[in-house]
Amino acid sequence: MSLTGRAMFVGAVATVVAVVALRWRSQDEVPPPMPVQPEAETVEAAPPAAASAAEASAAASQPAPEVQVEVPAATAPLAGPEDIASALVDLLGRKAVLTFLQTDDFPRRFAATVDNLGRTHAPSRLWPLNPTGGRFTVEEREGRTFISADNALRYTPLVLLAETVSVERAVDLYVRMYPLLQRSYEELGYPKGYFNTRLLQVIDQLLATPDVTDPIPVQLTEVKGPIPSTQPWVRYEFADPALEALSAGQKMLLRTGPVNERRLKGKLREIRNELVKRAGER
Repeated sequence: MSLTGRAMFVGAVATVVAVVALRWRSQDEVPPPMPVQPEAETVEAAPPAAASAAEASAAASQPAPEVQVEVPAATAPLAGPEDIASALVDLLGRKAVLTFLQTDDFPRRFAATVDNLGRTHAPSRLWPLNPTGGRFTVEEREGRTFISADNALRYTPLVLLAETVSVERAVDLYVRMYPLLQRSYEELGYPKGYFNTRLLQVIDQLLATPDVTDPIPVQLTEVKGPIPSTQPWVRYEFADPALEALSAGQKMLLRTGPVNERRLKGKLREIRNELVKRAGER
């Protein structure tokens, strides 16, 4: 979702991935290996302490209709890596693709990232985008630590780019890529699931992210062991247990700041509407 420098990108792909790109961790983080999830389409249950925020998340994670995407006969599906790279270059330009995207194994990267956005962790090792520059910043006030208001500035350029996406043309590209996305999703451990269904579930969950307008307090996670952390900026978590219990994608959305969150949600709604519209036209 979101790295164009031109007027459009990959619709459903572009905006969801834009949220992925709005990362808390720094560029030089070494992420843990991505776990293979069991065959399931719902997010993990939140602990009782997180009831208020978890209820909104759970409402959005109700099973979406099992809808497969069919590639119209008049539309040429993308056959492999070279087709994908060429399609992305046609839309973005070679410089933008080389700068922003991880094009190797792109369908698997995208399928894995979308799935993990709806879960507790979204490891960055297989993201289809390069990470956002800069470091996560905080500010101290009255003995408490809050996400810095200036932190949202890191994400604003990406949000502006996401808003330029032509949803119709982007979803066209998503449809062409869908056979490869579906195959990748099945290989991740979901042989009977539809990737399009999972994408709609994750979008719905992101749209159910609580709207928090006040500064959000954070705290450092405890580090056990004799070796001190040399990268404290990657160890912050939400001080509110209800917010910390949200999915990885929802927490990423909150970290972008209330203005950016509202604008990204608007784009996600456009994409969801277009996906549902296409399914209804079959």
